[in-house]
Amino acid sequence: MIKHLSGDYETVEYGSKRSFLLHDNYDNEAYPVHWHNDFEIILPLENRYRVVIGGVEYVIPVGDVLIIPPAELHSMPAVPGHRLILQYDNSVLSGVPAVEQIMRSLTSPLLIDKELDKELHSLAKKIMLDIYSLNRKTSEITDVKIFTALVTLLTAVREFQLSRSKTLLECDDVQLDEYNEKFSAVMKYIDTNYMYDITLERLAEVAGYSKYHFSRIFKQFNSMSYIRYINARRTKAAEHLLFDPNLSVTEVAMMSGFKSLTTFNRIFKEIKHCTPTDFKKLYSEH
Repeated sequence: MIKHLSGDYETVEYGSKRSFLLHDNYDNEAYPVHWHNDFEIILPLENRYRVVIGGVEYVIPVGDVLIIPPAELHSMPAVPGHRLILQYDNSVLSGVPAVEQIMRSLTSPLLIDKELDKELHSLAKKIMLDIYSLNRKTSEITDVKIFTALVTLLTAVREFQLSRSKTLLECDDVQLDEYNEKFSAVMKYIDTNYMYDITLERLAEVAGYSKYHFSRIFKQFNSMSYIRYINARRTKAAEHLLFDPNLSVTEVAMMSGFKSLTTFNRIFKEIKHCTPTDFKKLYSEH
């Protein structure tokens, strides 16, 4: 399935005027650790499938759906069976402002099963099967229909997230829309400036809230503190820099926005369950 792998980076070739690939995958083949700038969704049809993302193993039963955001390091051990694997060009999705806002909320892999939400689970499975059917047809509007189906799924995921946030925050739809707009701007700011010093005061200013209100509401709205979001963003940047043999761990720490090597080691281990040095050694062997 992986055709172009340079180090750990996969270049996905979609072909002329296409923005997605749907792999009708029967391979009993191990795929090494890799990452790409593309959005990925997996639906097992026969036998459960396994994916390791950032050191965490996700076991996907038949009928469940795993969403992998862009730039996540992941691998797949050899597993017999049949699964659908959809890869979609993230530049197309993020090129639409309304969709880009939804994409920014998908900060980590999401396994959609019945325990998470029965309606979302049913919709995710149906959309993947619909995309599978659409892909087998030749029509000038096939790609448009597939794009629409994918956006429908992403929208449903975001609605699910917002519904949970609404319950936690005990707010109405108007207030929820305001939080969504404010925190989308904050996350965009962090994504752009993670390598620099980011203060609570600056983030509260971007959101237009007091420091106390911002800190409390951000955590409830995003299910993580603003500090954890910043650290996760810096750690993801560090992952990719650690693959560069010309960069030392200390250089990676500084380039990723960590103030000290000690802090970098501690936070990286908390998130990735290994030290940056161990991570660098482990993946240099692949």
